[in-house]
Amino acid sequence: MHITDRTLELDCGKLTPTFWQRLAAGLAPLTFLFRVFRNRMEINALHDLNDTQLRDIGLTRADLTSAFLASTFFEDPSEHLTRSARNRWRLQLFRFHEE
Repeated sequence: MHITDRTLELDCGKLTPTFWQRLAAGLAPLTFLFRVFRNRMEINALHDLNDTQLRDIGLTRADLTSAFLASTFFEDPSEHLTRSARNRWRLQLFRFHEE
C-alpha cells in the first residue's frame, strides 16, 4: 500500500453556523412581523395629516386606503405606498417635461 492510496476527506466548505447566527436566523421572522406591524401603525398615523400634507409627500387618502386593501395582514403596506408615491412623482415629472 502506498501512502497516496489513503486520503482523508475534509468538509471544509461547509461551516456550521454559530449560536448567534442561528439565533439571528430564528428571530428574523419575528423582526419581519414587528416591522410590518410598526409600518401599519405609521400608515394609520398618516390619516391624521391633511390633504395638503399628504400631497407634499406624494400621497392621497385613496393611496392610504388602497395600501391596506391591497396587502394581506402579513404583508407590508408601506411598499404599496412607496410605489404609489414614486408613480405619482414620475407622472408629474413627465407632465412637467411635456410643457
